[in-house]
Amino acid sequence: MADSYPQAPIKGEKTMSQGFVAQYAAEAAMQAPGVAGLSSGGAVSFKEAIGFEHEGKGVKVVFHEDNDELVTITVYPVVYFGNILPEVAWSIQEQVKEDVEKFTGLIVDAVNVHVTGVITREEGRK
Repeated sequence: MADSYPQAPIKGEKTMSQGFVAQYAAEAAMQAPGVAGLSSGGAVSFKEAIGFEHEGKGVKVVFHEDNDELVTITVYPVVYFGNILPEVAWSIQEQVKEDVEKFTGLIVDAVNVHVTGVITREEGRK
């Protein structure tokens, strides 16, 4: 089955899909203190409902048109109640930028964080 994600050349012959980069970004975002999970949007939920697997739920990756090694990443976290949202967002930005650049060789232009919800720790254990 053909990969429907656009691909960017990375260091010569290799190519990397948006889904692959999103998976690294999602794993990095989950390591930030205060993050309960990532919120998948309606499009992802629909794809999963019809049987498609989606890597990097809660993350959007956009390759820049003029530079295939430059990406912008948007993360949609759900945060535990009691955390300071700007601090959580900053941690997500640092962790995602560091991990994606380290493991993919891409240059992360920006990491945007859009908090989609706040839950208590009890809600997170369901």
